[in-house]
Amino acid sequence: MARPRQHAPDALHAQVMHACDEWLAQQSIHGLSLRSLAREVGCAPSTLLKLYGSFNVLLQHVNVETLARLQSTITNLASDEPEPWLRALANAYWRFAEKDCYRWQLLFDHPLAQEGELDQRQSQLIEALFTQVETSLKQYQPLLDDAEARRLGRTLWGSVHGLVQLGLNERLGYWQGHQLKVDELLDQLLSTVLAGLRNREQPE
Repeated sequence: MARPRQHAPDALHAQVMHACDEWLAQQSIHGLSLRSLAREVGCAPSTLLKLYGSFNVLLQHVNVETLARLQSTITNLASDEPEPWLRALANAYWRFAEKDCYRWQLLFDHPLAQEGELDQRQSQLIEALFTQVETSLKQYQPLLDDAEARRLGRTLWGSVHGLVQLGLNERLGYWQGHQLKVDELLDQLLSTVLAGLRNREQPE
């Protein structure tokens, strides 16, 4: 009888992440199971359970990888000036979600890790994203203090995220027979927010 193939943990993890990536490129995670994933990478389901502990933890690894990809996308934005950078960020977020819609959907549909190394890694990635936004807002309007920049960064992200979610679900509505476009609404959102910041007065 042939002996089962042996997998080093790192190599197996890379195979599993690749298999999930190929799956999510075509369809949502809902049809994927631990058993079918194990069959895809050539191991027993018990091997994946030993490596991850549960299918939920495996999916949390996928989410951390998604956050890392998003971070990489944002880091590679061209402009250093705050206004074009913020506009580019909003559009990059939309393009990321549009291109990898099933991976993006998993990020927000599946619970994030609550403890351990995965929790630390995802928290660091999320905080790094917000820190970049807050820094850019303070560069644009130096009158913002840290607390205001933190609140505004999350308000802006929530607004962008809402438009992206509605855009993916085609729920933005129509104007004169044409569907409203996410990129145009994002541009209007940024124009409104930045105009308010630009006209902010020095406190007396």
